[in-house]
Amino acid sequence: MFKMNLILSSYSTDTDYLQKVFHKTLKKNVHFICYNKLGQKVSICDYWNDPHQRLSYLRNNIFLPLLNGERPHSDMKAWRENFLQIEKLVLIGGPDDGVITPWQSSHFGFYDSSENVVEMQKQEFYLNDAFGLKTLDQRGDLVTCVHSGVKHTTWHSNFTVFRNCMEKWLT
Repeated sequence: MFKMNLILSSYSTDTDYLQKVFHKTLKKNVHFICYNKLGQKVSICDYWNDPHQRLSYLRNNIFLPLLNGERPHSDMKAWRENFLQIEKLVLIGGPDDGVITPWQSSHFGFYDSSENVVEMQKQEFYLNDAFGLKTLDQRGDLVTCVHSGVKHTTWHSNFTVFRNCMEKWLT
């Protein structure tokens, strides 16, 4: 018997397909759509983290800031305790995903307000160890796996990704 935890995180500010659907003007204003009660009933809005509307994101997004420990909540202690039970966290992503933007967010990285990518180890929730990510990393139980040439809808079926990122953790 084995225990494995595999998480493909999906934090996005914009995606290839959204760029095709939404004009740049709408992209600048999508926070008005997503950061309200109605918008929070739409799944993509739960993951919408607009680096230019940080306060509105933290105040109005009812999912992602709680998950990342960016906004305190009553279940944070239990969330952290449960997260720390993960034996091996394998984060998989790559620059050709086409949906997760920036692709480094699949490894808990994200944009700053100038849209420069800030790596996981420099994120506030990591530095504060808000939900245990830093602890997991420090104990050697956080693995990142980067693969180019893999589209978002093919991560689960790519044999190379399986061999290089997952198989060794299954034994």
